[in-house]
Amino acid sequence: MNKIGFNVLAWSAEISEGLLPILDRLKGIGYDGAEFFIGGTDEKACRLVGDHCKNIGLEVTTVTVMGPDENPISPDPKVREKAKEKLLWILDRAADLNSQVLCGPYHSAFATFASRAPIEDEYNWSAEVLHSVADHAQKLGVLMTPEALNRFECYLANTMEQLDYLLAKVNHPNVQAMFDTHHANMEEKKLGLAIERIAPRLGHFHISENDRGTPGSGHVPWDETFATLKKVGYQGWLTIEGFTRNDPAFANSIGVWREFSAPWDMAENGYKLIREMGEKHGL
Repeated sequence: MNKIGFNVLAWSAEISEGLLPILDRLKGIGYDGAEFFIGGTDEKACRLVGDHCKNIGLEVTTVTVMGPDENPISPDPKVREKAKEKLLWILDRAADLNSQVLCGPYHSAFATFASRAPIEDEYNWSAEVLHSVADHAQKLGVLMTPEALNRFECYLANTMEQLDYLLAKVNHPNVQAMFDTHHANMEEKKLGLAIERIAPRLGHFHISENDRGTPGSGHVPWDETFATLKKVGYQGWLTIEGFTRNDPAFANSIGVWREFSAPWDMAENGYKLIREMGEKHGL
């Protein structure tokens, strides 16, 4: 069975001692790992939480985003240089947490648009930034997995076709792809075909319902998804990412204006869904 993780953004975007009881309970449910958001994160807090996860046998993955002041696809080389510096700093914090994976849409700035379709220069700029930090990530033992987002949050990479095109330009073994069922539900014609398209580069996978609530409560085609993961031989993480308004500042920043599901409903019933689908499809 693939390892199963849960993203603690359902409770908080802040990495702090306050997460420790949550991590203990996730471990008790049966989770193999927890995923944390790295923003303006304190180094000491990362080490504290990372050490706690190690002590209780919970593995770690991480996620991050980039802002307009450090946009990897900015036409300004100074801004792109800031993107490299920020990513190196984020990777160091990921290492403090003992993270295995750094996922997220850091190929470009989150919700920052140019009022046109992406251009070739932007793919080249993004690829150069990602490639420039990939060796450092590899030395730290952190796999980089950029993520395709829906059209309302990103314009560089909405589909697996676009993400595959970008990663071919990056051309580094430590930079693979992430698939998120929430975004794919909006942007792909068929989730199974999209998974097959990105399978040779697939390094991380988010289990997310169409409304970001409890997996299994919406209309994402889970049988198709898990059957295809089995077909392509995916062996990486299956990490639930669901959002709430528990952390209002974070919720406001990503347009979460209502509650989809309670965090522990997501954690407990989402875990059951993954286990059932995994057993059914032989993952």
